Amino acid sequence: MTALPPFQTVLDDHANAVMAILHGAVGRDGAEDCFQETFLAALRAYPKLENDSNLRGWLLTIAHRKAIDHHRACGRAAVPVAEVREVAVVALPEPDDGLWAAVNALPPKQRAAVALRYGSDLPHAEIAAALGCSPEAARRSLHEGLKRLRKELA
Repeated sequence: MTALPPFQTVLDDHANAVMAILHGAVGRDGAEDCFQETFLAALRAYPKLENDSNLRGWLLTIAHRKAIDHHRACGRAAVPVAEVREVAVVALPEPDDGLWAAVNALPPKQRAAVALRYGSDLPHAEIAAALGCSPEAARRSLHEGLKRLRKELA
């Protein structure tokens, strides 16, 4: 095990290369935050580092991973909009109606699929997103629910 140089020396030697990589990877807005996160992570891991033969590569790998984390976080962030579009509100029949009483008696996934399809007029893909399943599974839940309703109401 070789003696590692002081961390400040590593920072001084490689800061420009790390910043250049981050500018290219995340742009000017995110580069400074990623730069700080990169060197904080490097500082935490530095005492455990066993070999100083490729410190630049080690730092650039950390920077690359921080850039990926930045993109993931931006993908989950809310996007501001100028105006919120109006959504039509659909008036559902009274719950005590015979049909909706039969729908309420369905198993939960079938009931939700039928209500979302015919109560909110959602396509299968959006029903699947609401139920947390695949579009095929949502389609199947809707099919089974309708089949059961036809049998009970016939």
